[in-house]
Amino acid sequence: MKPSATTRPVPALEKPLQGWRLRWYTIIFEADTRAGRLFDQALIGVILLSIGVVMADSVQSIHQVHGQTLMWLEWIFTALFTAEYLARLLCVRKPLQYATSFYGVIDLIALMPTYLALFVPGLHALIDVRVLRLLRVFRVFKLTAYVAEYQSLARALSSSRRKIMVFLSAVLMLVLIMGTVMYVVEGPVNGFTSIPTSVYWAISTVTTVGFGDITPKTDLGRLISSFMMLLGWGTLAVPTGIVTAEMAAHRGKILFPVTTRTCHECLTEGHAANADFCFHCGARLPHYKADERGRKDGSQAERPRESR
Repeated sequence: MKPSATTRPVPALEKPLQGWRLRWYTIIFEADTRAGRLFDQALIGVILLSIGVVMADSVQSIHQVHGQTLMWLEWIFTALFTAEYLARLLCVRKPLQYATSFYGVIDLIALMPTYLALFVPGLHALIDVRVLRLLRVFRVFKLTAYVAEYQSLARALSSSRRKIMVFLSAVLMLVLIMGTVMYVVEGPVNGFTSIPTSVYWAISTVTTVGFGDITPKTDLGRLISSFMMLLGWGTLAVPTGIVTAEMAAHRGKILFPVTTRTCHECLTEGHAANADFCFHCGARLPHYKADERGRKDGSQAERPRESR
């Protein structure tokens, strides 16, 4: 039996929000609900439009003709973003914690240039930092697949970091050795003026970039460079294989679907669909419609078994 508020005292930090703050919190932070998805999709649309205005204003011919209109549009977008930022602060129990969080800092950075441009016109160019708000694209769709794959990639990179470091160390030794060899083979006459310059050539060759500012002239040098070009293809494939193998291993360990349920206390998201407590701070998670619908479906599925 699930404990209720009357049978189990709820600590102050775990007490769920009520009233309009809870409704707004669900819309703004919980995109697993229909209203939350619509809000985030509308927000991303406004962000894209505002970035389009900033980009158009940077074109001199457009600025001369439509500069005044673009300026008004910029202020309209700034007003919308300001209202959204204040709404986020109002509907959370700890506004300072959100303000100092990753997305809170990004929101504030995106707002500051427009207001600062009133006092220092030269800072208007900093409005381009609004593109940072596109980082919210991972919160827009808030689909389980996107969040799960993102976390799977992060875990794979973390698990394979030692293998990747060993591989990068081997590549570093290779370019140091080959750069030194090319310095001896080609020499300053052919553009390999020093060992660091030769190492720079080796790095651009192994990574298959090949700027062409330094090229070998001797037959032996061309043979060595051909070998390094072919080796470069394998250099790109090895780390990809390492990370892919780790992602495949972690994918098999996923037992429950990951949602974007956000903790009221620490603002951590990515909890399992059946989680009751935050895996970061231990606070009780809020129940929203998607969660209740999943619990109802699960209880209905269990009833036939009980009747048997």
